[in-house]
Amino acid sequence: MIKGIAASSGIAIAKAYKLVMPDLTVTKTTIEDVEKEIACYEEAMAKTAKDLEMIKEAASKNLSAEEAAVFDAHALVLSDPEMKSQVEDKIKNEKINAAAALDEVANTFIAMFESMDDDYFRERAADIKDVSRRLLAALLGKQLPNPALIDEEVVIIADDLTPSDTAQLNKNLVRGFATNIGGRTSHSAIMARSLEIPAVVACKTITSEVNDNDMIILDGSEGLVIINPSDDEIATYEKKRDDYVAYREELKKLKDEKTVTTDGHHVELVANIGSPKDIEGVLENGGEGVGLYRTEFLYMESAELPTEEEQFNAYKAVLEGINGPVVVRTLDIGGDKEIAAIDLPKEMNPFLGVRAIRLCFQREDIFRTQLRALLRASVYGDLRIMFPMIA
Repeated sequence: MIKGIAASSGIAIAKAYKLVMPDLTVTKTTIEDVEKEIACYEEAMAKTAKDLEMIKEAASKNLSAEEAAVFDAHALVLSDPEMKSQVEDKIKNEKINAAAALDEVANTFIAMFESMDDDYFRERAADIKDVSRRLLAALLGKQLPNPALIDEEVVIIADDLTPSDTAQLNKNLVRGFATNIGGRTSHSAIMARSLEIPAVVACKTITSEVNDNDMIILDGSEGLVIINPSDDEIATYEKKRDDYVAYREELKKLKDEKTVTTDGHHVELVANIGSPKDIEGVLENGGEGVGLYRTEFLYMESAELPTEEEQFNAYKAVLEGINGPVVVRTLDIGGDKEIAAIDLPKEMNPFLGVRAIRLCFQREDIFRTQLRALLRASVYGDLRIMFPMIA
């Protein structure tokens, strides 16, 4: 039995499937043709960008627009001018191969984020690892494993599951996953909860103690993994799994009940959404309204800015679909979010630069179009407008 961190509730009982990464060991070599090496790096970047776009498209079928947007952040990591320039400078100044230059620069960035006090920023190191690993594989001509090809019920065992790995999981076949590292705030854990796949992370030694096809019991509620359990243990956890499923079904009966405390205080149950497509999930879970509609995803869906009519129809659909208050946040981009239709200036620290409400005031044409669409849609429901605040 291995104890880890409970990242996503539920019980999984299935054979182990070890997600083994190819050897991405880098050998530093001296190169003569600097321009050729930089060209190789740029080709790898282009291939990786295409891969990320394909993964995002696949993820959007299983995840909400907000959750799938993690791959927009990955695209930003890939195209980060500071990281790219540092890699190219190493190639030029040290005359070393692109793979070695990338490995050194990426490790510097990863170490910097991992040393931060804030949990959110520490977890972002995983995003840099994901992107740099994909880029490194492209440079080395290696193929990364594809979880989407799994064709039987399994519990995945891995050192870590990147967001791109998790986004490709088929929840009808992948019953759960356990990893050596990770935390509850990592993208993979958040996606696991969204997909309702049980997960246990930070198991430390799980990959060295499990072999392919070992029988696994994974308790995502308690953070436990049992390797090759006895028949009695399997029977016990099969009952726990059935009880958990029954408990979930019982909870569904309460979804339309009023959320009132024992002393009579009503607590409004609202959801965060990023698209009209998310309305179904709000209603299925008894949501009374929308606490935050992130409108930036409207702008991310195309290389063109959404027209007033397109925005009006999206806001109208949400207001008509929700019988309750809908809080709409105006365009919030910049920092870790960019859109193709707006050419944002490259800044040393985008989080402190032209973003969110600052950008709206600079681009009144965009802001006024959104406000007109919102005001037109407001007659179809209880619309409330929130402006993105920044430090």
